[in-house]
Amino acid sequence: MNTPIYEQAMGDGFARLQPELQDYFSLAPGSGRYGVGEGVFDVVGCRQRWLRPLLRLTAGEQAFFPEYGERVPFRIENHAHLDPFGRSSLTARREIFFPDCTRVFQDTTSVSSPAAASSGGPARLVDYVGRYRRLVTDLNLSATTEGRLRGVSEASRLFLGPLRLPLPASLDAKAYAEQWWDPADGDHGRHRIQVKVIQPQIGLVLVYAGSFDYRLESYPDGSSTPGFIPPYAAPDRWERRT
Repeated sequence: MNTPIYEQAMGDGFARLQPELQDYFSLAPGSGRYGVGEGVFDVVGCRQRWLRPLLRLTAGEQAFFPEYGERVPFRIENHAHLDPFGRSSLTARREIFFPDCTRVFQDTTSVSSPAAASSGGPARLVDYVGRYRRLVTDLNLSATTEGRLRGVSEASRLFLGPLRLPLPASLDAKAYAEQWWDPADGDHGRHRIQVKVIQPQIGLVLVYAGSFDYRLESYPDGSSTPGFIPPYAAPDRWERRT
């Protein structure tokens, strides 16, 4: 199926998004193009100083990071592709340019139940986080009355070697995301996004919020193979399990 994965998951709700958001989330495998966003995070990172040493231990996973800053430039690339297991997917690679270092935060969202979408029901999306894709969460999407996209991650699992470890609700952290188009931002309008990751026992683990410009570019080699993703954007390890 060449329908963008967010449209597969949202069904009729996709048409209720702002037109600029529909364009943003309309990348599909085999288009020969990828998305590039460049902007500034008003706030980004971990606000709780006592938690930062722990996040520093996991920074190599490219999922969480210990820094915190304001007015921090960033760049995001979106690549629509089939993963090695044939699932329609969208891989996002973010570079966050802190004054002392650049952090990479990456994930791949995949359709785990395309049969539901082909039969008229919504597809189920799962989000694999980090360079080794060891953390996976279910992703629930909806459109607000204003046409914004709202996403909530739920029911996380860890994959440690052959082990599949569901995280109990008391330990699990949920991500709450909202993205929208602000026509009053800048000369021509900009995309805006805000994300909070909250853990019940700890509170706010990670936050980022800011605005960016977005454009589509063609792959330099002209590739339009559905399974193509640039090597630098691919994870160090793909995960099949959900």
